[in-house]
Amino acid sequence: MIRHIVMWNLHDQAEGADKATNLLKAKELLLSCAQVVPGIRTFEVATATPGMDCTNDLVLHMLLDDAQVLAAYQNHPQHVAIKPFMKAVVQERRCMDFNVD
Repeated sequence: MIRHIVMWNLHDQAEGADKATNLLKAKELLLSCAQVVPGIRTFEVATATPGMDCTNDLVLHMLLDDAQVLAAYQNHPQHVAIKPFMKAVVQERRCMDFNVD
């Protein structure tokens, strides 16, 4: 199994909208990809809780059967279609993939 974690910080303003608006849109777009390929076991998207000491605005946590499922997800047309918006609104992105025993 592979765990895929991505964390983003968004620009205060981008694509004609403020951070809060773009966070909601980014979350909705990511959630629309939750079942695009078989083999995705866990798919969670969350935004930082106001008032908490958070270092990132948005997180995606996935648990997948294997690296082939991750590759299929990353190359799926529905996922590829959200990348331009994400690139436009994201200030910083961090990602980690690792094997789960």
